[in-house]
Amino acid sequence: MTGEGSGRPRLGGERIPPPEWFRRQATVSDPDVYDAFESEWPDCWRRAGDLLSWDDDPETVFRGGETPPFEWFPDGRLNASYNCVDRHLDERKNQRALVWEGPLGDSRSYTYLELHREVNEFAAALRDLGVGEDDVVTLYLPMVPELPVAMLACARLGAIHNVVFAGFSADALAERMARADSAYLVTCDGYYRRGDAIAQKNKADNARLALDHDVEVVVLDHLGQGVHLGPGYHDYGDLVADHAGAEVDPVARDAADSLFRIYTSGTTGEPRGVTHTTGGYLAHVAWTARSVLDIRPEDTHWCSADIGWITGHSYIVYGPLALGTTTVLYGGTADHPEKDRLWKLVDRHAVDVFYTAPTAIRAFMKWGKEHPARHDLSSLRLLGTVGEPIDEPTWRWYREHIGGGECPVVDTWWQTETGAILVSTLPGVDPMKPGSAGRPLPGIGAAVVDAGGEPVDPGESGELVLTRPWPGMPRALANGTGWGARDGRRTAADADSSDSVAPSESPDAGPWRYHPEDGAVADAEGYLTFLGRIDEAVNVAGRRFSTMELESTIVGVEGVAEAAVVGADDESTGTAIYAYVAPERDAPEADLRQRIRDAVEDAIGAVAIPAAVVFTPDLPKTRSGKVMRRLLRAVANDEDLGDTSALRNPEILGELRSRTHDK
Repeated sequence: MTGEGSGRPRLGGERIPPPEWFRRQATVSDPDVYDAFESEWPDCWRRAGDLLSWDDDPETVFRGGETPPFEWFPDGRLNASYNCVDRHLDERKNQRALVWEGPLGDSRSYTYLELHREVNEFAAALRDLGVGEDDVVTLYLPMVPELPVAMLACARLGAIHNVVFAGFSADALAERMARADSAYLVTCDGYYRRGDAIAQKNKADNARLALDHDVEVVVLDHLGQGVHLGPGYHDYGDLVADHAGAEVDPVARDAADSLFRIYTSGTTGEPRGVTHTTGGYLAHVAWTARSVLDIRPEDTHWCSADIGWITGHSYIVYGPLALGTTTVLYGGTADHPEKDRLWKLVDRHAVDVFYTAPTAIRAFMKWGKEHPARHDLSSLRLLGTVGEPIDEPTWRWYREHIGGGECPVVDTWWQTETGAILVSTLPGVDPMKPGSAGRPLPGIGAAVVDAGGEPVDPGESGELVLTRPWPGMPRALANGTGWGARDGRRTAADADSSDSVAPSESPDAGPWRYHPEDGAVADAEGYLTFLGRIDEAVNVAGRRFSTMELESTIVGVEGVAEAAVVGADDESTGTAIYAYVAPERDAPEADLRQRIRDAVEDAIGAVAIPAAVVFTPDLPKTRSGKVMRRLLRAVANDEDLGDTSALRNPEILGELRSRTHDK
């Protein structure tokens, strides 16, 4: 958050209305939707529930008072796999459901009928291995079609899937399996990353040895070179072949029953387990996929995240497939073998909606506009961003060079714990403000408050709080366990197995609130500009500065492609600001360093001038595109780096350390 002496955060100012051509065809175009959701709350969320098919239709949308427990669609029963596959067969069995593009130019696609067959066959195989309702099945797979197949097969059985990002280490996998009490693992022999084969099964084997319980392991022969399997191991292809033509009746689940477990990425340290429900979560992702991302069945939708993160769960698998659309999976990297790889695929598949991270867009900027210019991107109707705040220069480049200056851009705010989008513009209703995410979506209660919990004035920074429940909330919050039951603050424990730990607040605490721990500022129209994690603020000589505000200022300097700011220990001020900057090509460093310092002084103040501006060809990022500032802080302080298994580019750390301490 911004502190005294730093000035007010710069808010997105220009209002850019939705293009009339877009508004005419938008899934949501009535501006009265906000008032309707407000006046009808909580029954307004029946519109989300109506996007699904229920075994037992819910008569009640929401049950609860001012404090937990909260229950969404409490008397409803449904199956997520049926909603994502079976119910589409009558109308679009021959339509593509999944399109997969591999890193070596190989590709596959599944129609809804083909997806239905393989989901059923693998569900039958899992059932024969002993998987039943509420068993936890860990999926340790890269971006291959068998990953969503396995997710939907688990959901079909009423089992809980626990996807672990394929890039994580054996220790990270073992920890997540142990905490989830998971006795089933689906993995593969290996996969290609930038042309190199990664031995995935070796990591899975080591994790299995570290566990103190027996594990049944299914191994996909992805590389096609044959896999040696010992006792307790099963070949994915053989299992599917052995159950060819099998059909498994989808198990009806209570809306509040668990659909999946997912662990936060560990970019901030200790991973936290989050369990999402079947009814509320699925309704929320379907509604936001339709209303915010404007997805409809005839579309081809591409979310560039990894399914190992919540974005991939919600907007590669469950949201798009619940709506009956075609969803794209890409198993490679954005710049391999060439820097126009993504745009070639947009062109090839006539992608309608493209959803990616601001970090990725800044990389596109650094590589140059000539790469997207080589391809026909005219199929794109909507662009989206996710994962971190997007600054105004990056927003404008994205719209101009990817969206042809015409596509609406939705900047979406949400997190693993919320399950689905909570803050964004509705692209068929709201004007866009580059640099601001938008208003809380219809039906979402949110406020920006000070340290005492009191609302701040428009234009003043503070902490975002959510003031009422939402359908996609996780079990721990809905039950009033896992975080503080009254105010939603996290406790040290994370309710892995029982979803039940003691609340941290006293019974006479104030109104229920959930604290996402993000700094924000609202303008007079209620548009929220996000300032980054409140624990990522940099405190210099008693003044707090938002990392987002500093980074936005630096990225606004001509010649800068992307930047990340962290605090480093300093004897005189306590903390010094270190700016790690990836310049555009051929930008002179000495001149650029001075212009960065001048820009920060002009926009924020002399006390915020970075003590060090370290130039780097890249920033340390997860494979979902998030900058790992934890590692940058460790580099700045010359500390041990800890676990780096989430990184897609670990080789950059040595260079960063050298450039930081040899400056």
